Amino acid sequence: MADEVAPIIIIKRIKKVSAGHHGGAWKVAYADFVTAMMAFFLLLWLLGSTDEEKLEGLADYFQPTLATLRTNSGSDGMLGGTSLSTDGSQSSGITAVEIPSTPPPEDSADQEFDSKIAEFEDAQLTAAAEELRQAIQDSAELAEHNDQLIIQQTPDGMRIEIVDKDQRAMFRGGTSELHDYAKAMIKAVAEVIEDLPNRVAILGHTDSSTPIGAPEFTNWELSANRANAARRVLSASDITPDRFSEVTGKAATEPIFPDNPRRAENRRITILVLREAPVLSPEFER
Repeated sequence: MADEVAPIIIIKRIKKVSAGHHGGAWKVAYADFVTAMMAFFLLLWLLGSTDEEKLEGLADYFQPTLATLRTNSGSDGMLGGTSLSTDGSQSSGITAVEIPSTPPPEDSADQEFDSKIAEFEDAQLTAAAEELRQAIQDSAELAEHNDQLIIQQTPDGMRIEIVDKDQRAMFRGGTSELHDYAKAMIKAVAEVIEDLPNRVAILGHTDSSTPIGAPEFTNWELSANRANAARRVLSASDITPDRFSEVTGKAATEPIFPDNPRRAENRRITILVLREAPVLSPEFER
């Protein structure tokens, strides 16, 4: 047993060798570089084999103010084929169509029609103003109050104002109770504007005096109450509710005489017949 030889054991160790500091990434980068170079030389070849006319068409294609309508069909290469123009006709190559930077002018027929509508509305408002002036002058009750009526044609519409005069107030002092003659004047306005399609805005104005009463009752409340009093008279005179655009109290913010804010004329009711596209009568033809 002492002469037995111990078995020999051989251990093999396999050493893994890495591909280097960057591994195989350089191969991917090299492949991308080769692909890019091939595409670059292909582009140079295509540009060199294309005539000058097609090159100009290509340059026009990339202008920011131009657009190109074309189809992909054709056999003339990258820049060949069939293009479609704006009139529907076909032509070879690239067709550049200029896009206008400003919208096309409005059709002259539409402009003429809009002008006729504006003229028709102006004629209606002017006729209504003359009719109202004549109605006040012809009334035995209202003729003496003719100087309290102010009518103006403005860009917003026909402005009808009934103003106070010294010793001739529309409302009882510090209240929204109308005197009889003021009610009659507002009814006369209603008779004139009743057949017009335009909407109506009512504004109440006061002077700068402080109203007598509770401290919280200011010219804002007073002017709004007076505007509503005028609206109620118009409503009772067949002006339908849908005709009223707004009823507003302006207090003393818009005096006729800013240098004399307590002057009587600053106390007034404004009835504004708004200027807007009217509903045309059947006899009005385009």
